[in-house]
Amino acid sequence: MGGGRSETSALSGTGEGWGFITTQNSQRPNACCFCWCCCCSCSWNEEERRKRRRRKKISLDSKMETIPRCESCTKPSPEEIGLWSQSFDKLMRNPAGRNVFREFLRTEYSEENMQFWLACEDLKREINKSAIEEKARVIYEDYISILSPKEVSLDARVREMINKKMQEPTPHTFEDAQLQIYMLMHRDSYPRFLSSSNYKALVLGGSQPSSDS
Repeated sequence: MGGGRSETSALSGTGEGWGFITTQNSQRPNACCFCWCCCCSCSWNEEERRKRRRRKKISLDSKMETIPRCESCTKPSPEEIGLWSQSFDKLMRNPAGRNVFREFLRTEYSEENMQFWLACEDLKREINKSAIEEKARVIYEDYISILSPKEVSLDARVREMINKKMQEPTPHTFEDAQLQIYMLMHRDSYPRFLSSSNYKALVLGGSQPSSDS
């Protein structure tokens, strides 16, 4: 992607009012496509974190958990299930699709990516200043801090931006990080999800996997 061009991607909002997040890339030499969110180091870091979580058998539950294990939704129709394979956007627009995809991420020890994305969506809907500051703090401690077992994979540039924005949090403090994690899920987990036995069972008319409490 050439310098100076804007990349429009990632969904903003759950349910009504879907839109797009637009970020402006800085000019860099030898920049690859999605250079700051799809680099090899991000994929390597993500795999290393999954291996580390497997070895330590870290529970995905947290004392600061703010995102329900399962979103409220109706049972998806065969048509909806079929649409999920057409694009990652269509999967992420659908609450039932997000639930099924989240179940898959849990099996890969990367559920925190969806939890972070949902927490960012929740923050965007907040209008109370005190609540914004508290939610931003919890998101930072849960998913950005290197001390958290649910730390998501972000590059140094985005982390630096977050640290500056945390001095005065807004509903959009984590917007760039949310886009980066969205693209990571799209590139890294979504193709495997489409090949998973759970999704194939849904396509063939099986029951939607139940959420573990």
